[in-house]
Amino acid sequence: MTMTKSKTGSTIRLDPELRKELSEGLANVGMTVNGYFTMAAKQFIIQGKVPFEIKNAPKVDHVTFNDKTRKAIVRAYAEEEGIIPNTAKDFDNADDAMKELFDDKQ
Repeated sequence: MTMTKSKTGSTIRLDPELRKELSEGLANVGMTVNGYFTMAAKQFIIQGKVPFEIKNAPKVDHVTFNDKTRKAIVRAYAEEEGIIPNTAKDFDNADDAMKELFDDKQ
């Protein structure tokens, strides 16, 4: 006589866009959303902890800028406040802006 384990249904509410992105990403590795949550639950039981690193999005306060970037930010704030003249160039289209950014002849 074989004993089978019965399963209990659960409902997980996800934002539709999050569920869509999650489903697509998991499909790329051959998993379903249900399979993913089942695997995560089993690993939690086995490991006794959340089975992946949980990261917080970095805050801008904690980002270290290099000297060139820091100076550009300070200059932008100073121009915005009218402390120094605004030297930003205006462009009518993206092609001209890209040419200005990536033109090696400067």
